[in-house]
Amino acid sequence: MHIQLLHTSASLTINENWDPDVRDDMEMMLNRLVPETIPFKHSCEGPDDMPAHAKACLLGSNLTLPICDGRVTLGTWQGWWRLSSTETGRAQRKVLVTVDGVIRDPTKDWLHTPF
Repeated sequence: MHIQLLHTSASLTINENWDPDVRDDMEMMLNRLVPETIPFKHSCEGPDDMPAHAKACLLGSNLTLPICDGRVTLGTWQGWWRLSSTETGRAQRKVLVTVDGVIRDPTKDWLHTPF
């Protein structure tokens, strides 16, 4: 499954999804990497607009997620996040989802087949 976020100041990533402290720490880290105090020229939507674009470049705006037996298959603690780095960006965002693949062969255990 491919997910494309249709916005330029938000991003998608896979990370730990169990402990909410990870999200807080990621936000702190991203704010240190791209602080709003830099005098960016682009600020059409406020002082957090250009930093949000930079953070989206660091993390990306699309993901490819594996599907096995009709379900997204991630690691035990993994989840996919949509990060919005602007106050105005906390609103809903559009995503485009496409699915490619083959129908599962019931005689194969794809998840545990060695390569």
